[in-house]
Amino acid sequence: MLAKNLCLLLASLVFYAFGEGKNIVLLLFSIAVNYFFGLFIAPGERKHRKLLLFVAVACDLSLLFIYKYLDFTITNINRISGAEIPLRHIALPIGISFFTFQAISYVIDVYRGKVPLQKNPLYVGLYISLFPQLVAGPIVRYETIMKEIKERKESFTGFADGTRRFICGMGKKILLADTMSLFADRIMAKVSDGDNISVSLAWLGALCYTLRIYYDFAGYSDMAIGLGRIFGFRFEENFNYPYTAVSIGDFWRRWHISLASWFRDYVYIPLGGSRVSLWKQYRNILIVWMLTGLWHGAAWNYVLWGTYYAILLMFERLTGYGKKHQLPKVPAHILTVFLTLVGMTIFASPTLAVMGRYLGNMFGIGAAGFADASAGFIIRDNLLFFAGAVAFSMPLGKWLEKKKGIYEALLAAVFGMCIIYIIKGNYSPFIYFNF
Repeated sequence: MLAKNLCLLLASLVFYAFGEGKNIVLLLFSIAVNYFFGLFIAPGERKHRKLLLFVAVACDLSLLFIYKYLDFTITNINRISGAEIPLRHIALPIGISFFTFQAISYVIDVYRGKVPLQKNPLYVGLYISLFPQLVAGPIVRYETIMKEIKERKESFTGFADGTRRFICGMGKKILLADTMSLFADRIMAKVSDGDNISVSLAWLGALCYTLRIYYDFAGYSDMAIGLGRIFGFRFEENFNYPYTAVSIGDFWRRWHISLASWFRDYVYIPLGGSRVSLWKQYRNILIVWMLTGLWHGAAWNYVLWGTYYAILLMFERLTGYGKKHQLPKVPAHILTVFLTLVGMTIFASPTLAVMGRYLGNMFGIGAAGFADASAGFIIRDNLLFFAGAVAFSMPLGKWLEKKKGIYEALLAAVFGMCIIYIIKGNYSPFIYFNF
């Protein structure tokens, strides 16, 4: 097992160095810092455990701040104070948000006694740098894979299951996400250039982006889970058909599950969670969702996006919607999708000005009419892709998995089509590489 882990650790470091070059130092620094502090914060007779935990988390967050939020902070200080502090223009390392959160979860769980202290630096290094989910998640907890790091067995069944899952994710990314991105980017570019668009085209663009980000990120998660399965690891699911949700709370129990649970366990619950007064619950929800927005990027539209969901979740908490009170399933689903489309538009907009113009066009404010031929042409010429994107956002895949012959033939066709698309050069980077 030592040889297997060493080989996998070296492969993971080479994988990251291939894409990030000198930023491999940051990953190694994160491994070293969290391994070192982990030695001194486990429950026992040692003093100053809480202080050492604070220093460890501060080191992790400082790394994230410098590379992700420093220029954003300087820009806002300059805007408010009139100062002229020069920007640093530091490139964002791929995956820093993901491996930083994994590292933080490790030291906190060791401090809490939730996981045993790991004295072998090889295991800590492998956990933080494991390449299948290193650059775009899901955010894996140490407790999920600590036994598999020490004891795991690769098998033909695991290889086959992992390969099927990987192909499924590749198809989501290349055939669906990349196709939807062509239309989403084209429509958003019109608004970014100062043009007003029709109401129908604006909603179509929102739908395209909503499908794109789902298949892009869920596709990567499938590929990561599949690769992990090939190597004997079982990562937890990161998506559970979020577009079937019937409330916003339900949506966030299904979307990016690893991030939502991370903020729940390491921010929301330590703040008091739901065991405090209603107003403090609102405070906790607002803090968590503003931080969730900032986690996605250093821009005000992400903060507004987080605030938007915080308000919706506060409303559901206040009214009991989704638990005590609920619309019939179909209207509840339609309302949830409607609210999600609005939220994704806030998320996708490059500037606040573009966001305002785009949302205005969606609701007829300044729009170039209610409908035009463009939306109809896009849907008609790409009907198969739209039908597939909508159908596979529902539990159709689960049904197909039970039809072994049909499912495997479909996967073979998907794999062949993906290879053709890759050869043609029709590929765009994963969205979450930017986060």
